Amino acid sequence: MAALTKSLRIELDCGPSHTRVLADGRDVSDAIRTMAVSRVTSQVASHAAVRAVLVEEQKRIGQTLGSFVTEGRDQGTAVFPDADARFLLEASLEERAARRHLELTRGGEQVTRKEVADNLRARDQADSKHWEPLRTSGKVLIVDTSNLGIKEVVDRMVELLADRGLLSRNT
Repeated sequence: MAALTKSLRIELDCGPSHTRVLADGRDVSDAIRTMAVSRVTSQVASHAAVRAVLVEEQKRIGQTLGSFVTEGRDQGTAVFPDADARFLLEASLEERAARRHLELTRGGEQVTRKEVADNLRARDQADSKHWEPLRTSGKVLIVDTSNLGIKEVVDRMVELLADRGLLSRNT
């Protein structure tokens, strides 16, 4: 698996309204967001050699972009621990499962909310060792999004950045 990962060419196509992920020139943007992939993410990520290659590849892509926003469970700990700002967006398991279920079913997947919640719970448990250092470091900005809409989340993030002197409040 590590050899396969090393041989894979991963690129981002950053368009004006979207970002597409390409693997060996093939658009895998939708495929990597499926429940089938979510079910095996933690198992694949547990292979240290695979994880090391993927972290280095993400760092390489980040260096080519300069200024960017990224999301993922280990972005603020393993991939970009020295980022200017790191956010931990939290929500209750029930809310995250509802949001992810909606995303998946809108994309045509046949999956129950319970399957989604069970997957998130398992991933949370597997990834908790990576989250705790981030949560307790004092360097992360935490936003509970359980009862917030997208605009409210962004407003809160801007407010926290301004409080830290990383952004003007007029932005």
